[in-house]
Amino acid sequence: MTLAAMIAPQLSYLRRYARALSGSQGSGDACVVAMLEALVEDPGLFDVKGDSRMATYRAFTRIWNALPINASQPQPDGRLDKLTPLPRQAFLLTAVEGFTPDQAARVLECAPAAFSKLLETAGREIGAQVAADILIIEDEPLIALDLKHLVTGLGHTLAGIARTRGEAVDLANRLRPGLVLADVRLADGSSGVEAVNEIQESFNVPVVFITAHPERLLTGERSEPAFLIAKPFDEDMVRAVISQALFFNARTKGNPATAA
Repeated sequence: MTLAAMIAPQLSYLRRYARALSGSQGSGDACVVAMLEALVEDPGLFDVKGDSRMATYRAFTRIWNALPINASQPQPDGRLDKLTPLPRQAFLLTAVEGFTPDQAARVLECAPAAFSKLLETAGREIGAQVAADILIIEDEPLIALDLKHLVTGLGHTLAGIARTRGEAVDLANRLRPGLVLADVRLADGSSGVEAVNEIQESFNVPVVFITAHPERLLTGERSEPAFLIAKPFDEDMVRAVISQALFFNARTKGNPATAA
């Protein structure tokens, strides 16, 4: 199997990870491109004998950590975007990308005991949450209920639940939520992506998309979401992605951390 054939199936999810690390589609995708260019120059960065997914993330990690801006050590203040670099990566690799601690440790090329300390550091540095009013756009009642309990359990307030594009736009314009959780396919056949686009014509708001087919939104052919959760989801993943979206939005002072 060629190197390209080994990497290609991983790229959609690697872009998701890169965007979660950087907070934007542009900078995340640029880092993925930098990895691909580095592999053209030095294919030895990729372990062709190991697991393809782990090898892809490991090659990306080497490039990411080699960039001076990513190697800086900001003073932690309880926000995910201020986490020191390696704990943030450890947190996202396990909570969002689904690696086991042992796998993630190998991606970061550190010992399991050291990785455990990274996760402990991430837990301490996450600290205080940024509380927000959250609008849920979801047409499946049980999933909407699960999301409601999850966001309120995290200390956020439920702004409302919408089942269609029209309901979503109306609620958003009336309530001005601090974050939107949006399914992609809605009850009336409308699109959650279209609903979000219409909402963001009125005001900027961070958005997290939820879909059973994330690869359909991560094609690299158009503007894409920076924050994406795949169905079926678990609480740790939702917690991590919501936190990332809110923290990056707070850092940019109102500029949306997603592109829909």
